[in-house]
Amino acid sequence: MFQSTVVKWILLYLVISPTIFIICFSDGFHSTNLLAAKRKRMSARVRKMFYHAYDNYMMYAFPHDELKPLTKTFTDSLSELGNLKLEHLPQQYNGSALTLIESLSSLVILGNYTEFEKAIIWLSENLSFDVDARINLFECNIRVLGGLVSAHILATDSTNRLVQGIYKNQLLDLAEDLGRRFLPAFNTPTGLPYAWINLKHGVIADETTETSTSGCGSLILEMGALSRLTGDTRFEMAALRALRKLWSMRSSLNLLGTTLDVATGDWIEYSSGIGAGVDSFYEYLMKAYVLFGRDEIWKMFQSAYVAVQKYYRHGPWYHDADMRTGIATYWQLTSLQAFWPGLQVLVGDIEAANSSHREFFKVWKKYGVLPERYLLDHQMLHPTEKYYPLRPELAESTFYLYQATKDPWYMEVGESIMNSLNAHTRVKGGFASIRDVTTMQLEDHQHSFFLAETCKYLYLLFDDSFLLNQNYIFTTEGHPLPVRSNWHEKLPEAYNLRNGSSIKNGKQIKRTSAMSLQVCPASMIHHESNERRLESACHIPDIRVDHRCFSEDDCGVDASTCRRRSCSMAGYCGLWSLI
Repeated sequence: MFQSTVVKWILLYLVISPTIFIICFSDGFHSTNLLAAKRKRMSARVRKMFYHAYDNYMMYAFPHDELKPLTKTFTDSLSELGNLKLEHLPQQYNGSALTLIESLSSLVILGNYTEFEKAIIWLSENLSFDVDARINLFECNIRVLGGLVSAHILATDSTNRLVQGIYKNQLLDLAEDLGRRFLPAFNTPTGLPYAWINLKHGVIADETTETSTSGCGSLILEMGALSRLTGDTRFEMAALRALRKLWSMRSSLNLLGTTLDVATGDWIEYSSGIGAGVDSFYEYLMKAYVLFGRDEIWKMFQSAYVAVQKYYRHGPWYHDADMRTGIATYWQLTSLQAFWPGLQVLVGDIEAANSSHREFFKVWKKYGVLPERYLLDHQMLHPTEKYYPLRPELAESTFYLYQATKDPWYMEVGESIMNSLNAHTRVKGGFASIRDVTTMQLEDHQHSFFLAETCKYLYLLFDDSFLLNQNYIFTTEGHPLPVRSNWHEKLPEAYNLRNGSSIKNGKQIKRTSAMSLQVCPASMIHHESNERRLESACHIPDIRVDHRCFSEDDCGVDASTCRRRSCSMAGYCGLWSLI
């Protein structure tokens, strides 16, 4: 009786199990199809957003710099970028087709090679930088020089996007001409460039010597790429000299200030963070190492990143601090800080990136968009900086985190961002900035970076086919530059910290961390019996899983604060000095 019952159950299982397998398999296949279908729908919606902005610019503003979507007019804004007081504005400047230049790489990513080709032809025949206009070196570098260099590479790569014979390096010629006009800005006692330069006459008399950390420390990608393409080393050497000088001005804590004097090399503003005035300095250290493979830049980034985690980080947030003491100065979120999780993805700090990203998204959901400044200590908006100028940083970090994790939640975030932009900023004449996030009052300005970055990162979130078979880094303005082995002067040398996690190599024990090994901590596992996983780039696990210690050498570095853990009298590792 028992045997017959067992046989019946076995037969029943054999009949049912294939059905269950088929159902499970079909459900998985169905969910994959649904996800692919959703990505296709979302990418089509972003495409419509881009062309609504682009077509209105071409209709109402081209060849001027940027579109005023509410009045369907234009602004020649290149000389106004970074010019808060609107001083020394040119009288005869009629624009440089700024938004068109910024849109070039986006057109390629969207697959519109016809429009890309038309834009190249127009620019090669009409664009000239021999104009009496005082421009911000940093802004012109990331927007115009970066746009031209990136587009030149995309026009000459192996995919043959243009009709044969059409392109003869016209964009590179324009970029080289612009780069030469930049060089007089570096003629200072320190090698740190002036923030402003006249494209026709060079540095004007009595020009201000004040600049920002970003302004003189975020030039190496575009100018370095220009040197690699032209063979003229002056561009990269000027940017590299400025970067080296800037790094030499760091404090003993490896922190930098926000503003400085290029003539004396003295700091003006000692308070600093990861937001405006400093943000792209950190970004360009990491990306320049990836692009050019210079070990000295890796060492700069390694020290700077650990210092940021140690002195600026508070849980998922980052406050400002005095570069001399590390003492917190301002507890605030600025919208530009939202780039940081994307940078942390490149480092491999996925958990830290996700933590900060979720807090930024909470603020986005609270207001419908990300306000320019939010006071963390009061949990309220800044009283005057309540605007949102269509910034891309949250979309950028969302794209990076999806690429790293493939978690579909990030696509939901992207969809939410897209819905907000369409609901609050889309108007008949394009996309308008928001003057006040509490009332959603609009401002008559469609910034060029909306096409260069915001739409681009949203599109890549849902359709990353552009990235197949090629590694790119994106400049701070969203312009792609390919990672090429022949741009690396040599293979990067291993750089090891004196303190690190224990990795056994035969009889020798080598103390290393994720950053010293130059690997992503999200994927690095100690191949020991316990297989402890590194949680952040600066994280160094304690020697023992139970955190017992007999000396300071048995304790590592905390994953959240990047501070050294110490051994207590009871024999346990911890952050005892902070208690």
